[in-house]
Amino acid sequence: MKKGLITSILALTFSGLQAQPLPVVPKLVVTLTIDQLRTDYMEAFSSLYGEKGFKRLIREGKVFRQVKFPFSGIDRASAIATIYTGTTPSMNGIIAKHWLDSKTLRPKNCVDDPEFMGNYTDENSSPSQLLTSTVTDELKIATRNAALVYSVAPFRDAAILSAGHAGNGAFWLNNKTGKWCGSTYYGEFPWWGSQYNDQQSLDFRIKEIEWNPIYPITNYTFLPEWRTSPFKYKFEIEKENKFRRLITSPLVNDEINRFAEEILDKSTIGKDDITDLLALTYYAGNYNHRSIQECAMEMQDTYARLDRSIANLLDMLERKVGLQNILLCITSTGYADPEGADVGIYRVPGGEFYLNRCATLLNMYLMATYGEGQYVEGFYDRQIYLNHKLIENKQLNLAKLQEKSAEFLVQFSGVNKVYSAYRLLLGSWSPEIEHIRNGFHRKRSGDLLIEVLPGWTIMQENSTDNRVVRAADIPVPLILMGRGIKSETTHLPVSADHIAPTLTNFMRIRAPNACIATALNY
Repeated sequence: MKKGLITSILALTFSGLQAQPLPVVPKLVVTLTIDQLRTDYMEAFSSLYGEKGFKRLIREGKVFRQVKFPFSGIDRASAIATIYTGTTPSMNGIIAKHWLDSKTLRPKNCVDDPEFMGNYTDENSSPSQLLTSTVTDELKIATRNAALVYSVAPFRDAAILSAGHAGNGAFWLNNKTGKWCGSTYYGEFPWWGSQYNDQQSLDFRIKEIEWNPIYPITNYTFLPEWRTSPFKYKFEIEKENKFRRLITSPLVNDEINRFAEEILDKSTIGKDDITDLLALTYYAGNYNHRSIQECAMEMQDTYARLDRSIANLLDMLERKVGLQNILLCITSTGYADPEGADVGIYRVPGGEFYLNRCATLLNMYLMATYGEGQYVEGFYDRQIYLNHKLIENKQLNLAKLQEKSAEFLVQFSGVNKVYSAYRLLLGSWSPEIEHIRNGFHRKRSGDLLIEVLPGWTIMQENSTDNRVVRAADIPVPLILMGRGIKSETTHLPVSADHIAPTLTNFMRIRAPNACIATALNY
């Protein structure tokens, strides 16, 4: 009797499990990374939205309100590299958009590569400096190169890091000509890309493009506004900067949609049972990288237009592929353009920090301590690079010299903490050190990392674009939408390195090779 009962229970259990099939692998994965998208702005400006953009995503998708990037010094390039590799700059090597090249002592772009020429651009580019595999690479490997992978972005670094090492093509806007361009690293520029450039590219239409507020200015009440009349930007009058300015406006997102539609129409992406991937990047930052105090109305209009661009993208994907066949992943780069200094009448504590002066004084101190020589080889982005060859020739202990330098620099006004490379690589562990360490790469970062106090302005050498340091958290979202994903909103923080394994888990392929994070529950 008992044996028969147990057998019946087991049979019912297994039949129940079999009645719940795994989610169907999507025909197309669409990843949309929105540069500088903020959860607080996304929610605050909701009265400016229609029903088919953000509101639809929230109704139908799994929304994680708080995504944290597990490293310091976030910018667009390091964030996108983390999203697609599932690991931090300490492993994937992309510590920033630029870092100081130890050979030339000049800033180097993270996707520079003299080995590969550009298409419709004089920039030489490849993903060779990205040191680990990406979601897109793993998809190509899993399908034996049968999957199609394309990326489209306003910016070169975003396009190439999203496409990865094995993608079929990475496309970005040339900010001098308005043409879509690429790299010979990905092979021959597609015929439909050249056809688009010859017939429909931005340079043919920019004379007619104008940015004005969508709504009456009385609707823009969420951020303090000093103007009483609407803004108006006609990009053609900017002459040599016209494309550069448009790329920092929300109108660029419509250009991304136009070229993405060209890919969906002219290529075979999303048209068979082999999963393909389309990686898109939008822009939601300040116009022309100005402060929010200068462009509060523009920022609110940016989100209103962003909502429309997302609605148009969803509509296009529905028409071309069918949303039931698509996994959509939307997230942010997790940072915001730094602000200008607060007006003096508010008496917020602060000051001016000059990295070049710190480097000069440090070199003088080291000469007084260890003898003549150029001990400081270079400095860039709050990092100081020491002359390892000189230190070796003088038979000095590099670790001790780094620590002695850190002790000297921490005495400067405006300096909060100084981290030496030795301390980050071999020092004791703490959550704070781990956060800094994750953004540090031993072959690309400096010997000394300087943390400047909040409220202090970092003064740029030979530049008037000086920005104040803020340590405040920037809330950013992650939204997943597709068949098999439950519609809900969670307030629990999640780490950005979990995005890559979540995507690969949904596609039933292995995670990128340096990713140790687990998939999120969707």
